[in-house]
Amino acid sequence: MSIEAFKAQILQKKVAVAGIGVSNMPLIQFLVQCGAQVTACDKKEEAQIAGIPLLKNLGVTVRCGSDYLEHLDCDYFFRTPGMYPELPEIKRLRENGVTISSEMELFFALCPAQIIAVTGSDGKTTTATLIAKMLQQAGHRCWLGGNIGTPLIGKIEQMQPTDKVVLELSSFQLFTMQRSPDIAVITNVTPNHLDWHRSMEEYVLAKKQIFLHQKPADCLVLNYDNEQTRAFAAEAAGTVRLFSRKRRVQGVYLENDAIWQCGAGKPEKILDIDKIRIPGVHNIENYMAAIAAVRDMVSTDEIAAVAENFAGVAHRIEFIREKDGIRFYNDSIASSPTRTAAALRAFRQKVILIAGGYDKKIPFDELGKLIQTHVKCLVLVGATSGKIKDAVQAAGDNVPVLLCADLHCAVRTAYDKAAAGDVVLLSPACASFDQFPNFEYRGNVFRDDVNKL
Repeated sequence: MSIEAFKAQILQKKVAVAGIGVSNMPLIQFLVQCGAQVTACDKKEEAQIAGIPLLKNLGVTVRCGSDYLEHLDCDYFFRTPGMYPELPEIKRLRENGVTISSEMELFFALCPAQIIAVTGSDGKTTTATLIAKMLQQAGHRCWLGGNIGTPLIGKIEQMQPTDKVVLELSSFQLFTMQRSPDIAVITNVTPNHLDWHRSMEEYVLAKKQIFLHQKPADCLVLNYDNEQTRAFAAEAAGTVRLFSRKRRVQGVYLENDAIWQCGAGKPEKILDIDKIRIPGVHNIENYMAAIAAVRDMVSTDEIAAVAENFAGVAHRIEFIREKDGIRFYNDSIASSPTRTAAALRAFRQKVILIAGGYDKKIPFDELGKLIQTHVKCLVLVGATSGKIKDAVQAAGDNVPVLLCADLHCAVRTAYDKAAAGDVVLLSPACASFDQFPNFEYRGNVFRDDVNKL
């Protein structure tokens, strides 16, 4: 649909937007500019929301409080990504003929440019960022957004058909999607967000929406080493490109400390892995996924230039500082056990690990075993402290476990236990919501505390 056609469709229509947060503010402003009569709804009270004065100045009706979804009169309803789409209130709206959508669904419907989208349980942000940087290095005009923190709907009128759009997409955003990108990338699928999704099967189905609506001309990039993603190949409508760290595949793979590409002809070396600045085997996988997505648009020299200059994304094994010979790393993005496992494997030595947080109902058994072999001292904080402690101690008794009331205490405790040459790593294996609004806030608190030592 063209933007002009959408404006004609939405003009003077009653539109409700649920969630007055970062992801929906640009959407609300865009809908106002399109001539819609917008009501912004949020379960928080007005005093808790910073953007209320701006919305009222735009002529937006504001509904806040616990009954924010009751008795809505609207033609269109846009849900925030974190709102479960099968809530009774949303079901009632749907039954009454209201069109249910989201910022991302609208963006897909209106975007004039080629879309490359990345999802997965781990590695989404780094892979999406690498794709964007490689495309930019090759001279493409590129837009990076989505779950990475930058809603793009407000910039859609600036986009041209020759541009490239790179999106990071969460299962929350994908859950109700009826469109798929031109190039879809799935880094891996492991148990995650089971506090929100009703089952692992539902979580997997949400991830699959990134490719289930593709056309024969489209492309799907899959991790061959992940059993779940490898199985997706049988359902792909378009071309499948594989990447693998463990074996040679028709696609991109790791061999002899280099990333190679193998297609119909002779294998081609793309990148020596010693050129990659960011640490960890998982980041080699992220590079392979990105390369598989854009190899026909980017040269080997341009890929190498990104590898040699890209120092990583904040909160992803981010080096903070060295104090008294102790190195501190911020991996606050690690909101699942598999993510923390990848971070632990990124270091050649045992680390002092700070972990714990909000309980997403994911087991810690396998992480407990890995902690026994990769951690020198474990400092736990947050709602899952007891569960992680139990999993670690069930796996052995090699690691001392210390419990702290909050992250400030955990940083000081880790520092006190460390000696010159040690690594202190914040990699929580859990979401932040027990004590912090998001993982960025948690990582910033950690960074501030470390810099104050």
